[in-house]
Formats: sequence, structure tokens, C-alpha cells
Amino acid sequence: MTYQSATISDDPRTLPQLPAWVTSRRAETIETVAFRSAAALTVLDQLISDESYGVPLKLLANRLALSAATATSKLEGRMAREADIRDAYHLTPRGEARGPDGDLLAFWREAIRLRAGGAGEIADLIGADLAGEVGVWLDAGQERAQTHGPLAGCVSVLRAVLGADDRAERVACLVSDIVLARALNWKTVLPVTAPRLTKATLRDLTGEGQGAELAVQARMLESIEVTIRLARDLARRAEALRSIAPKLRARGSAAAVDLFLTENAVASSTMLSPMIQGTTIPMTDRAARRFCDRLVELGVARELTGRSTFRLYGIAS
Repeated sequence: MTYQSATISDDPRTLPQLPAWVTSRRAETIETVAFRSAAALTVLDQLISDESYGVPLKLLANRLALSAATATSKLEGRMAREADIRDAYHLTPRGEARGPDGDLLAFWREAIRLRAGGAGEIADLIGADLAGEVGVWLDAGQERAQTHGPLAGCVSVLRAVLGADDRAERVACLVSDIVLARALNWKTVLPVTAPRLTKATLRDLTGEGQGAELAVQARMLESIEVTIRLARDLARRAEALRSIAPKLRARGSAAAVDLFLTENAVASSTMLSPMIQGTTIPMTDRAARRFCDRLVELGVARELTGRSTFRLYGIAS
């Protein structure tokens, strides 16, 4: 049976979007960045807080986790590619060491599952050396966010964490993301701090370089703008995937579709077979491969690795 490929709507009126004056580039000051970031965060908050917009929040968070892992790899001096980080995590056999790249993505995937208000969980993730200070950093960041705006709170904790350990880039970015989530009352921590930061920008920040706080806030604003575009795109593509779901006849297809709406990369041989991840629904290896190939044929998924074996699939982009 042949199905018509799903249509992805390009109608921009159906989802909140950034006004042009937010994304226009001009001479920046702390005040203008704060003003623009307030508008951008309002749009992002609408997109992720109102379920009627259809943004697949878990999928968005997993996409951002991969972006954060790639960015912090560069900040830590390893310069791993996004595809290598993704594959190190998803293609390492269960029980075997993932290596530093896979472990870095595991860190960020655990981060997005944190409760933003759970200091104990946060301390467990960042390790004993810094755990004793995390509560102090978060309280100070929240206070700064309340008086000077969310991004100012993020910058203050970046400076504090890196002042304590200049090699703790991933922890600094995570604590910044938590401050942002708390400031906006988000239940999910979204990794938006790291993607646009550079080692030089952070070095200037800890060295009290002139304009360093403005530079970090401006880069975070860029990351928030990218996140808004990603959220809007994923909402449209998720709708296209949902629209073809009733046409799929494979046993467990509804659960498999749900997996694609939460995971950035799906390995058919381990996440769909012999049992669909998170369920008790069985699926044979052959059925899993055919299911993924059908989604690709319908234009709602794509193969991510470019290889004939050890393949990963994700929602089309």
C-alpha cells in the first residue's frame, strides 16, 4: 500500500513567533538585550507551556541536550562533532563504556530530567566537589534574576561556578539553565545557555573583562531565538507525524510514533525491538526496520547516520 507523503504546514500565524524587532541586529546595551530577551522568553514560554501549540517538549529538550553536549565539548577543549556525540551515546552496546562523548550527552540528558527545584538531584549530577555550593549559587542567581532579569541571573551563576572551577563549563551552563527555568517557573530544564558560548567569552567573564556580561547575555539571547525557531519547526513536524499515525498498520505503531515524538534519535534494533522502549509492546527487528523505513518514505522521519548498518532515525528536519 502506498501513502501520500505528509504535508508540513508553513503557516506562521498558527504559532507564536518573534517580532522582527527582537531579531534585528543593532548596537547592543545591557538594557536593550534585557528588553529583547524578555520578549523572546515570553514567546518561548508560550510555546512550551501551552499544549495546544503541539510542541513536543521532550523531543525539544533532547534536541537541546545534544546541542548543549556539542557546545560544552568545545568549551572543554575536545571539539567532538554532534554526530559523533550522538552515535557514542545511542550506538554503544548496553553495559559498555560510552567514552567521554557519550558520557557528556548522558550528562545533559539527565539534566533535562531534573526537577528545577530539586537541589538534591542537581547536587548528585554535578558531583561532590561542587555540590556543596550549588544551593548558594542558585539562590544568588535567582535573586539576581528577580532584580535584573533572568539572563542577568544566568550570567551571575556562570561567573560564580567558573570562579570556583574554571574547568567546570558543563556545570556552569547547567546551573545557568536551572536559574532560567526557576525564573520562568518551567517544570523542564531547557539547555539554552551553552550552544552560543565560546571559551573566550567565558574567560572574559571570569576575568571581569569589559563588556563580558553583555556578550554572554547577547549570546544567550541568540540561543533562545534559535530555540524558538526549533520549537516552532518541531511543532509543525510533530503534527505531520501525528497526522499519518492512523494510517500505520504495524502492531505498536502508536507507541512507536510516541517514541519518535520524544527521542531525538531512535535505534530500531534496540529502542523498538524486541520491545518498544517504555512499553511492554513487542516488535520484531524486521517490523521495526520496516516501520522506520515507512516513516522515511512518508517524509516524516529521516535516517541520521548515512550508514547501511547501525542506523538511527529521527523526526524529519
